[in-house]
Amino acid sequence: MLDQPDRRTIVGRRDFAMLLLMVTYGLRAREIAALTLDDIDWKRDRLHVRERKADHTTAYPLAPAIGEAIVDYLKNGRPDVSSRVLFWRHLAPRTALTHSAVASSATKYLHKAGITVRRPGSHTLRHSCVQRLVDSGFPLKTIGDYVGHRSASSTMIYAKVQVDALREVALGDGEDLR
Repeated sequence: MLDQPDRRTIVGRRDFAMLLLMVTYGLRAREIAALTLDDIDWKRDRLHVRERKADHTTAYPLAPAIGEAIVDYLKNGRPDVSSRVLFWRHLAPRTALTHSAVASSATKYLHKAGITVRRPGSHTLRHSCVQRLVDSGFPLKTIGDYVGHRSASSTMIYAKVQVDALREVALGDGEDLR
């Protein structure tokens, strides 16, 4: 799926960065839509996610591949606007992306990749992130903290998912995101 965005285009660069955020950190579409330039701490290689469910805030180490994808979008795609919002529509009117636009982009690339799941979208990528962590043997508490769950019962719902298509998304082509 990560091979599907045409990274020679503005939309492809933007969507690739967003997909990496969903796959790597399990971010929700609305969390991605709410990201600002101030949420990226380049000096400390940190990504701050402030707009989490239940008013949580999480800081992640900024994986080099994700940092590079964001820089590529910032230099070669993001419109010249005064707002600090990170992701923008590429067509007029120039507005920040909505959470539904972020979710739709995930659906689009899952379809393009031929990955068939019952309800394709950004939450599919969140599930695949959690599944990858479960398969790697991380404790549910650690996984829940990573994806911003307040209670273990929320994480257990994800842990029950054992769909082969999600494994395919989670495993990808073995690209190292460290």
